[in-house]
Amino acid sequence: MTEFVKQLDKLTNARSVEELWGIHTNQMHNYGFDRLMYGFTRYRTSSSLGDPQDWVLLSTQSPEYMKVFFDEGLYYHAPMLKWALANDGACSWRWMMDMGRVDNLTPSEMRVMEFNKQMDVTAGYTISFRSISERTKAAIALTAKAGLSQDAVEQTWAKRGDEIIVMNNVMHLKLLTLPYTGERHLTKRQREVLQWVGDGKTTQDIAVLLGLTPATIEKHLRLAREALDVETTAQAVLKAAFYNQMFIVDVEV
Repeated sequence: MTEFVKQLDKLTNARSVEELWGIHTNQMHNYGFDRLMYGFTRYRTSSSLGDPQDWVLLSTQSPEYMKVFFDEGLYYHAPMLKWALANDGACSWRWMMDMGRVDNLTPSEMRVMEFNKQMDVTAGYTISFRSISERTKAAIALTAKAGLSQDAVEQTWAKRGDEIIVMNNVMHLKLLTLPYTGERHLTKRQREVLQWVGDGKTTQDIAVLLGLTPATIEKHLRLAREALDVETTAQAVLKAAFYNQMFIVDVEV
């Protein structure tokens, strides 16, 4: 079994998002990319990426970088993010550095470029994953180790780029099957009552099945709606399913 196949085997058998991310970041580090940032939204519109609390956001960038890039909204003006939203596949950061393009950057985009330069986020690749619907989008930014030039990155990509793309695609597809809580945390009981609703049971049915009162079941459903930031129980079931928090086995949330 080749090292490449062994790595794919590890990715496909990961049992949690944390395990998957650890395996993947270690392998990308071996390729020379030591700072990764992955983002996925299921609630994209023509003018928004949805509520940040609903994103899947994984990163090995420093807390200082993430605080400015996200909390101050720099991500919204990042040239490579704009590329990722409009395209699929892999793109060298040389695209961002093209002088014809740099000369036409907006002040907000230039601020992102300057901030990245200050943080030594200057060489790398971005992979934009093919979406299965108009509302979903995922991408990953692979930042090269400090001191590596874009030319050095291109040399690595020429030799191993196909492997890197496949590994990132497998990581992304595997992540979509794993439970993810993020900011939307459900208790075991909340998940349980939502699962029964998903099975078509009424509040009275669930109360009998769980040996609780209908009022208690309604309370758990209300708390689940609040945790998921939705208005109806049907929306709560759908969002919990999106996060793979329905009918799951051996997961701690």
